[in-house]
Amino acid sequence: MKMIESRLFRTPTPLELDRFERALSQVSYQRQLNGIGTRGEKTLHAVLKAMIDEDSTHHEQKIGPFVADVFDGERITEIQTRQFNTMRSKLDAFLPVVPVTIVYPMASRKWLVWLDPLTGEATKRRLSPKKPHPIQVVDELYKISAFLDHPHLSITIVFLELEEQRWLSGWSEDKKKGSRRHERIPIQLEGFISLRKPEDYLSLLPEDLPESFTSAMVAKYAKISVRTAQTALRLLERLHQIVSVGKDGRHKKFTRIG
Repeated sequence: MKMIESRLFRTPTPLELDRFERALSQVSYQRQLNGIGTRGEKTLHAVLKAMIDEDSTHHEQKIGPFVADVFDGERITEIQTRQFNTMRSKLDAFLPVVPVTIVYPMASRKWLVWLDPLTGEATKRRLSPKKPHPIQVVDELYKISAFLDHPHLSITIVFLELEEQRWLSGWSEDKKKGSRRHERIPIQLEGFISLRKPEDYLSLLPEDLPESFTSAMVAKYAKISVRTAQTALRLLERLHQIVSVGKDGRHKKFTRIG
């Protein structure tokens, strides 16, 4: 049974699982010896970089005025967890000359651990009840929507079981709301979705969505906020993958093209 709702979701191969385990072991060992490291690199970022390319000479390569996370001589890979808007200058420079893949990690299962900011003491980890949907990536993708139809750009969503460590530093009585994240530790590699051409982005919509739909319907079927659903439809409309077919009350109604 598929863990993630998308026709493009695929489970990892044995080779990919082996590479992930080696990367996780390598980064964990380095953390024990050296701590976080001179660049303050987060564990999740370091593990993904080591999994993508086991040759460390390909890591942190300077290309023009920018540093690429991974460059193997043929393709640049950038690992980006948020703030895709900061990628625009890099994409302007990289895409005319070399293919680029942006890797976006998403927690398919997330364990929460709370840390006391004074003592560092950690609570027992608990499984988060939140169930992610691939469509949530659109909140970041929309920030680089002008590049998404470029033939040299692809997006890979990597689904992982993660442990998320957060400081009890928030403003609510239990210190959880508004808290600050400390680390995300990968536990298991669970799958991928690769978006290589504009029509692939349709796979982010819920599979059981009716032929015509509104943003409210997308939000209901995917169990996401209406704001994220509206962002998804604006993105798909910009990529010419959906078209407006009238209104349902005050809400625009759309259907897939093709």
